[in-house]
Amino acid sequence: MSNTAMDTVAGERAGKLDKLRARRLRPGIVLAMVMIAFIVLCAIAPQWLTPYDPYAPDLLSSLKGPSAAHLFGTDQLGRDIYTRVVYGAGYSIYIAVGATLIAVGVGITVGLLSGAVGGVVDLALMRVIDILLAFPSLLMAMAVVAFLGTDITTVLIAIAVAMVPGYARIVRAQVMVIRNSGYVEAARVLGQKPLKTVWRHILPNTISPLVVLATLGTGNAILQSAALSYLGLGPRPPTPEWGLMLAEGQRYLRAAWWVGVFPGLIATLTIISTTVLGRHLKALSDGRVS
Repeated sequence: MSNTAMDTVAGERAGKLDKLRARRLRPGIVLAMVMIAFIVLCAIAPQWLTPYDPYAPDLLSSLKGPSAAHLFGTDQLGRDIYTRVVYGAGYSIYIAVGATLIAVGVGITVGLLSGAVGGVVDLALMRVIDILLAFPSLLMAMAVVAFLGTDITTVLIAIAVAMVPGYARIVRAQVMVIRNSGYVEAARVLGQKPLKTVWRHILPNTISPLVVLATLGTGNAILQSAALSYLGLGPRPPTPEWGLMLAEGQRYLRAAWWVGVFPGLIATLTIISTTVLGRHLKALSDGRVS
């Protein structure tokens, strides 16, 4: 075999190895997926992961450190912190996923209407979106909670309202690009009705990037939920919610650091995991990972 042929074969093998390495999931992504799977399991079936009651106090066991009996220790009322963290995942997932779905749905509706109709409708809707974007999302969520109340559903709605402007802007930008594309112009020339064009061509190509952005948005929603609870604008005690547990635990950081550290640690790891997974999905959608 000639040197040229050998070089060609070696180059092909090297190319195949590079593709295999690119497709192989990095350890950080695997850990993120495992963490998210654990949190989802906590939300779906917390009773499988702990035998304790998240609400039942045991004053004789108050402020006990981490041990085999209590992995994360106990709080000021003797409640098992690991159990409360596990049950708290359900509240965080409910708020984060619910708020993201509502925000994406409303954002798609507003963005499609603005980008597809154009004219005065586009101008009016975008001015409203610009006004909403002028306020930090957490500040807007705080205002909604202060107006509507502090239960879990209200927190969900408040976070969704704060997230809508961003999604609406993204959808509108996507629609503006897609509606001027060749296949949409061809559909118009062939006499396809505008509503059918939106449904068959514009909407499907608009939604796909939102799947990735919604993954990143879920982590942001968890962060905002915890922040609202920490500020006293979320669920009330004795609800096992991560931000509320963190707020209660800050009073015991010197005497019993585990009361506040473990809820904050789990919340942080969950947010990091959703961000890592979202960035990986974005890399896949952009073609940077083959």
